Formats: sequence, structure tokens, C-alpha cells
Amino acid sequence: MPAECVFCQIVAGDVAADVVLDEPDLVGFLDRRPVFKGHVLLVPREHVVTLPDLPAALRDPFLAAAQRLATAVVEGLGAQGSFVAMNNVVSQSVAHLHLHVVPRTKGDGLRGFFWPRTTYADGESAEYAARLRAAL
Repeated sequence: MPAECVFCQIVAGDVAADVVLDEPDLVGFLDRRPVFKGHVLLVPREHVVTLPDLPAALRDPFLAAAQRLATAVVEGLGAQGSFVAMNNVVSQSVAHLHLHVVPRTKGDGLRGFFWPRTTYADGESAEYAARLRAAL
């Protein structure tokens, strides 16, 4: 556990947080600067930096917990749905894997994604798809 990792400090109980999910391998807590009230961050207890670093044994529990949290913001907070996202390195404010579950309601003011959209030139999408297939 890196001493400077605030999420590791939350997991260890050294930094206070409003914990909503406490499991042997995972912790979910309210974001201190929420997009909307009820915005939850889900983290593995183990210090893992990005999704590609997540151990195979934690993949299913991590996604299952994300599903439960996405359901909880609807059932517990009256949201109509949720926005679920994570960053890897770029825009990752804390270098500890965390998944955002943000309650959503129609007309809440959040417009799609937080970044500009682009388009592919003719044939360019096939090239990108081929490069990704080769990497897989």
C-alpha cells in the first residue's frame, strides 16, 4: 500500500469516508466531490492502479459489486439510472483503480460524455478495428 494513496488510506480506515459497500476485497464509498449526490467510488482493497492491473480473481466480484451499486442508486436514491465509468491513467485523479457509479435522472444536466466527439474518415474505422483486433 503506497502511503500517499488516499484510497488505500480510506480502505485501511486511516481516512474517513462514507462507506456504502464493505466487502473482503472491495470497498465502495461516496465521492467527496460528487457529480450528483450519491456518486459512489468502488475500489479494490488491494492497491491496483488500472483496470489492466486488476487480478483475474477480482474481475467478477468487481463487476458484480458495480452492478449492485448501479441498482442501489436507483432503488435507494430514486435515480432513473446511472452513469458508470472509470479512467485508466489519463484523467485518473487517484492512481488506484476506481469505478464511478453516478445516479442519473432525466434532465439532470449531465450531457452525454465529458469529452468532445470525433468522426472517422472514409475507411479509417476499419483500420482502427483491425489494429485493435491485432492487439487482442
